[in-house]
Amino acid sequence: MDVNLNDIAVIHNEKAHRFEMEIDGLRPILTYRQFPDGIHFIHTEVPPPLEGKGLAAKLARTALDFARANHLRVVPVCPYVVDFMRKHSEYQDLVSADDLKRILSQPTGAQSE
Repeated sequence: MDVNLNDIAVIHNEKAHRFEMEIDGLRPILTYRQFPDGIHFIHTEVPPPLEGKGLAAKLARTALDFARANHLRVVPVCPYVVDFMRKHSEYQDLVSADDLKRILSQPTGAQSE
């Protein structure tokens, strides 16, 4: 399946507590729990036919940019988001010092796109 990342919008579905896309009836998602001063990124899921196309990375960037714009402290629970933040230092200021130590010390798990 051919996917052009520039043509795909990430939708913030606040009611469902997730960032999502719709591609040919398939829905990549990144779920979260929001608190007054923070946001926990819980799970990222990309349907198998869409894996390896950069969709999870686009979801993570959008979610982390949302956290920054809303001054929310990020708690990355999702292994994909942890790995993404490890590889993209421009987002590491969004986590607490303790969480940053945890992120940087964990072995690489998920593969960032």
